[in-house]
Amino acid sequence: MVTDNTENAALWPLAVYLVLVIGLLFFMVAFSYVLGQRHRERATGVPYESGVSSTGTARIRFDVKFYLVAMFFVIFDVEAVFIFAWAIALREAGWTGYMEILVFIGVLVAALVYLWRLGALDWGPRGRKTE
Repeated sequence: MVTDNTENAALWPLAVYLVLVIGLLFFMVAFSYVLGQRHRERATGVPYESGVSSTGTARIRFDVKFYLVAMFFVIFDVEAVFIFAWAIALREAGWTGYMEILVFIGVLVAALVYLWRLGALDWGPRGRKTE
């Protein structure tokens, strides 16, 4: 019967580290509670940023176009990660990888042209064309 001593031997440093981290967190929270200030003035719970008192509500409705731009940014940013990873492995990928990245970029360009033609990237109302 084979024992799993090698697996247990590899896991004990992780367990010790986990116990130390939890102990450190508990110590820091308890220490800050003991040394922290306790006061309840009128302005304690009021938001304060850079010396300017806040006015109005924080629940402002944004236009949908802001969210569209954010989604486009995230989508094209993720594609940039794939292209950077391909650039790092350029020599190993060879011509096959080169053709694959060309297809990938072609799909990205086609999607961008489609969104552009659809008007998803337009911010304002279309102006009148003067003839």
